[in-house]
Amino acid sequence: MSKLSLNQLRITLGAAVRDTNYNVLYNWLLRFKSKPLEVSKKSAIVFSPHQDDETIGCGGAIALKRSQGIPVKVVFLTDGRYGRPDWIEPENIIGYRQQEANSALNILGVEPSQTQFLGVADGTLTQLSAEQRNLLIAKLVEIIQSFAPQEVYVPHHDDGHPDHEATYSLVSSAIKASKMPIELLQYPIWMLWRSPLSTHKYLQKQSKAYRLFIGDSQEKKQQAIAIYKSQTPNLPSSLKQAASSPYEMFFKD
Repeated sequence: MSKLSLNQLRITLGAAVRDTNYNVLYNWLLRFKSKPLEVSKKSAIVFSPHQDDETIGCGGAIALKRSQGIPVKVVFLTDGRYGRPDWIEPENIIGYRQQEANSALNILGVEPSQTQFLGVADGTLTQLSAEQRNLLIAKLVEIIQSFAPQEVYVPHHDDGHPDHEATYSLVSSAIKASKMPIELLQYPIWMLWRSPLSTHKYLQKQSKAYRLFIGDSQEKKQQAIAIYKSQTPNLPSSLKQAASSPYEMFFKD
């Protein structure tokens, strides 16, 4: 067997192990460690690192709120430039992903006027200088104070992706600086996609998990996810299964 074939085998087996681990953790959390959560009447901002995280993580919650006329704003921090399949030219990927996001959010009921793209370079949220970070937090504060949400949705602080965890940190700092009474809900994307060897440390951290039954909004969420043709083919099967669940999972501090 060639070295290339051996490496590919390791990658394939590693992915299969992670998929299995993901499914076990997801079902354990959903069935035994989470409490039921009802969709609230509170206005909300969803902060998303990339174009697709908002729909995968809380597309059902967005659709439920919008079906009841509850204001929802979605803010994308990065431009998503590195989530590029081979069939999209580099110069077109940012615009393409914005189009996907607008189309997906239209299905979920979010108006273009309530969608904002901040355009920070993909993959750089952890590499910002102190000045850049402060400017970005100030922009987030401005958005929060202008929209005045009662809830904010943000990726989990331990999501396992640098941009996702940085989004949590930036948004948390902005909420604190805004001095507004806002409930923070964390949605997982890559949080369960980790090596089984680190699972015991991860499980010790998990608490206050909640499951939201998304009901009739499940179909809208699936339609919105399907819009992201540039992203969905490369998602792990376990993540796709969780995203197609009639439940969404959230965490509170």
